[in-house]
Amino acid sequence: MRAVVSRVTEARVVVDEETVGELDGPGLLVLLGVHRDDGPDAAATMARKLHELRLLRDESSCAETGAGLLVVSQFTLYGDTRKGRRPSWSAAAAPEDARAAVDAVVAALRERGASVATGKFGADMRVVSVNDGPFTVIVET
Repeated sequence: MRAVVSRVTEARVVVDEETVGELDGPGLLVLLGVHRDDGPDAAATMARKLHELRLLRDESSCAETGAGLLVVSQFTLYGDTRKGRRPSWSAAAAPEDARAAVDAVVAALRERGASVATGKFGADMRVVSVNDGPFTVIVET
């Protein structure tokens, strides 16, 4: 799994002019991609890393502060642009596998006590965010 994680002061996901997921205050916006070879332990590992990652102000984590996470499925994180002008998506998990993996990360975060909002899998989403810093990192399992 691969995630692009941004510290934000606000973020929301809009589908068909309706907000489907939103952060109430500062937290982390997580764009989450699933690789075709990700195994069953990847979701729990990613959830732990995201929850304990010290990216918030004063080097604190969501686990310490209770700050929320907005998790948005993002298969394009596994786009391969090394050849030609069109990305190849062959490294990304199949949609049904990716949906299950993203759901597993969200469930694992919630089991850890995290406040989690989500986008809508497979929808045409508008992600609106205000970066804090800006501060963005890549997290991989």
